[in-house]
Amino acid sequence: MRFDVITLFPELLAPLLTQGINRRAYESGQVEVVLWQLRDFAEGNYRRVDDRPFGGGPGMVMMAEPLARCLAAVRAAHQARGVPPLPVVLFSPLGRRLDHAGVQAWSDSAGAVLVCGRYEGIDQRFIDAHVDQQISLGDFVLSGGEIAAMALLDAVARLQPGVLNDQGSHQQDSFNPALDGLLDCPHYTRPEVWQTPSGAMSVPEVLLSGNHERIARFRREQSLQATARWRPDVLQQVRSQGGLGKKDEAFLATCPPPGAPA
Repeated sequence: MRFDVITLFPELLAPLLTQGINRRAYESGQVEVVLWQLRDFAEGNYRRVDDRPFGGGPGMVMMAEPLARCLAAVRAAHQARGVPPLPVVLFSPLGRRLDHAGVQAWSDSAGAVLVCGRYEGIDQRFIDAHVDQQISLGDFVLSGGEIAAMALLDAVARLQPGVLNDQGSHQQDSFNPALDGLLDCPHYTRPEVWQTPSGAMSVPEVLLSGNHERIARFRREQSLQATARWRPDVLQQVRSQGGLGKKDEAFLATCPPPGAPA
């Protein structure tokens, strides 16, 4: 798959491609990422890409023409390499919130052209003419789309075969269908007893028992409890989709209601 990123700050994304375990996806070519400096497609000595908004108001607006020229260059590069037409994605508060299902869909796709906006936004005419989909990370505003692009690329990369040391690792992630969409359970490692200023804290005994059936049930219950406490909306969605069994419901009946002290 291929992702072309149109940005004013390609240097922000460059470290993502060479650091951490996910770099395997980029170095192997499983996820090809091409960074495009938007200013290269602006005219004039100052390579201007923004201007004041019509109608007045604060801030600046990214101009449609440099974006259109850059997108044309991206598509010409695709055509030269035989890359199929890719959707144009803009990171925006107007977009659908990115979730695990969305990441999974992108990880199975041919890729996209990712447009990273800045300032007060970009000229609506470019959006109307060229953008196929808008994506949001949540109900807040970032200074630009680069962080959102990095989040999408990172999430997609780690789902590619062979990227993680243990291929089953991502199947235990929060929101994964392997967990019925629940939050992940707590995890523990050495030492078995950790001394803190408040006293000794031990690993739950069941995790040291070697009884895999008990361990699996304990982890399931911890996932249920965490989801009920921190994301009751997610729990309700899992319940509505038939993801909870009789044992799950019996355990949840013993848990404190959302917002209650742990």
